[in-house]
Amino acid sequence: MAAVVTALGTMSVIIGIGWLLSVRGTLGTGARPVLSRACFAVATPCMLFVTVAHADLHVLLSRSALVAAVSTSAVALIALVALRFTWGRPAPEVVIGTLASSYVNAGNLGLPLAVYLLGDAIDVVPPLLFQLLVLAPIAFTVLDGHGSASRPGLRGVATRTVRNPIIVASLTGLLLAWLPWKLSDTLLGPFTLIGAAAAPLALLTFGMSIAVPRTDAQRTRPRELVLVAVLRAVVSPALALLLGHGLGLDHHTLLAVVAMAALPTAQNVLVYATQYGHGQALARDAGMVTTALAVPALLIIAATLS
Repeated sequence: MAAVVTALGTMSVIIGIGWLLSVRGTLGTGARPVLSRACFAVATPCMLFVTVAHADLHVLLSRSALVAAVSTSAVALIALVALRFTWGRPAPEVVIGTLASSYVNAGNLGLPLAVYLLGDAIDVVPPLLFQLLVLAPIAFTVLDGHGSASRPGLRGVATRTVRNPIIVASLTGLLLAWLPWKLSDTLLGPFTLIGAAAAPLALLTFGMSIAVPRTDAQRTRPRELVLVAVLRAVVSPALALLLGHGLGLDHHTLLAVVAMAALPTAQNVLVYATQYGHGQALARDAGMVTTALAVPALLIIAATLS
């Protein structure tokens, strides 16, 4: 449980620093979008490239990976149906809302939580890779397809998608992980160093966004925020627990998949929302609310399943 408190406390401090920087105007009025773009186009791709390149792809065929994929897909599908077909939200906002419901903070919180609570960072790889290789490409395809006034067509969407730095970095890392030989630490060093800035940049951007005054048009619809919060804090870990029991996971593996499923919305969702100009309010509020809810949820899971 100490690992949960330590990881969340560290994140809160960095978010608070971002808020203070924005309130004091230390970095100027244009700092937030610049930091967001730097995180999206440079730091996050480097971090994902190195992470995926070092991943053991055999974990993608494990039962824990199946639990992560099925539970995440189910949560994303529920969010998609509610946002698009029940409430009729525009496609880009549906994408951000779906990501806020299903895209967990596997990097910033999941990695330290896996190390301190579970003893091995390998447990974060299945949900992380599923997000990078399945959720992200689908989301960016839709967002890129709605990025211009005219319909881009299948070829245009494909072109924009393969130019997306996050998708390119993830696929390149996947290729390196599949090859029988590995790049040396010397060659990966610059990417590792730049990628280390991704987490603090995302958290600083998140904190700065909290300090931005909101207009009525930028306020989150309460029902959408409640949907995201319930899916993240209740439905996702419950599904992982049921699926894990059904597949006969051992005690340690069951704790791992349930804890990963209870992680809050990733701050990168706000980075994506800012980059594409849709759903910033929901992404920001979802990050705050689900992070707050993750504290009791993870403490209960750790106390019950440890």
